Amino acid sequence: MKKWIVLVLLLGGGIWGYQKWAGWQAEQAAAEVPSRPTTAPVETRDIRFAVNAAGEIGPAEQVSVRPEVNGKIAELPVDIGDVAKRGDLLFTLDDRDLQIEKESQQKEIERARLQLQQAERNYMRSRELFESKLISLELYEETRTQFELSKNALERAEKSLELVSDRIGKTRILAPFDCTILTRPISVGQAVSGSGGFNSGTEVLTIADLHHMVINAHINQADVTRLQAGQEVEVEVEAVPGLKVIGTVERIAPQATIKNNIKGFAARILLSAVDQRVRPGMTANIKIPVAADNVVAVPLAAVFTEPDPDSGVNERYVYVKQGAKFERRPVRIGISDFFFSEVQDGLAAGEVVSLIQPKPAEVLPESGSSPLKQSSQDNPALTARSPATRT
Repeated sequence: MKKWIVLVLLLGGGIWGYQKWAGWQAEQAAAEVPSRPTTAPVETRDIRFAVNAAGEIGPAEQVSVRPEVNGKIAELPVDIGDVAKRGDLLFTLDDRDLQIEKESQQKEIERARLQLQQAERNYMRSRELFESKLISLELYEETRTQFELSKNALERAEKSLELVSDRIGKTRILAPFDCTILTRPISVGQAVSGSGGFNSGTEVLTIADLHHMVINAHINQADVTRLQAGQEVEVEVEAVPGLKVIGTVERIAPQATIKNNIKGFAARILLSAVDQRVRPGMTANIKIPVAADNVVAVPLAAVFTEPDPDSGVNERYVYVKQGAKFERRPVRIGISDFFFSEVQDGLAAGEVVSLIQPKPAEVLPESGSSPLKQSSQDNPALTARSPATRT
């Protein structure tokens, strides 16, 4: 019986000792794990990140080629994908009817010139006779009128010939610049209408300069303020893996538009060097670099947001360590990356801020309203992106 009692006592003591040892081990392990910091210093650093946007690549110059006069396609030496130099022939119209009309006008000019010569002789003779008082004033005035009418007839015939010659010249369409043929919906022998008609004419070709490409992008209204004309951006082409080129912002639309239910601004970005693999219609991803060098910054966790009860504008503030307690201080926030926020006003490098919400007893009473509260109503940097308490 005593043996069983001793055995039970030994077993119980072993279990109790194991529990004590396991608890001690757990305490040691917890002591070795560093606790999460609750404060952070205000420091001066560089903040850099990129805003992404998507756009479509297209040629900087694209022209729909339409004839100015009606006619039938006589020659069409180019096809889709062909490259033409400036001044090369794109197509011609059948000008046989115009050539016949030109010959008729030339004959009309000859007839008008002969009539003018005859009218001039009659006028000169009648003037001599009138000066000698051998004919009446009425007859003299009649010959002078015939002479003036003959001159007008000759001028009209010459103008008509100029118009016909101009129309003949418009039957030969030349490339206005070095270009590539994008589309050719018309074939040889097909009748086309001139651009002076009611339907703006028939499109024969679409040409574009593929040596100069642009990206037409839709920039979100929240990011357009970070973009300006002349700024360089990095461009990645989805269809060409690994290809990265540099683009320059050429212009930004002054008025917002809605595209895919997103309000934004149209931007035109000129590609500096165009790779031969890049073609119109490809999708481009644009990275707009945003940087602030040598600025006062705090961790994102240190910035809190709260609606102002007076103005309704969201106010940004931090808790600055003052001895054993914290001072709530409004701040003006600039740009932010994934870890830090720029503090434009309200903090100085070297101060210490809290990364967690202090308890009410740990916060010093506010001495009065800060001027930042008033100016925050006009500063879009202080507008919160969400009703959350953290930025």
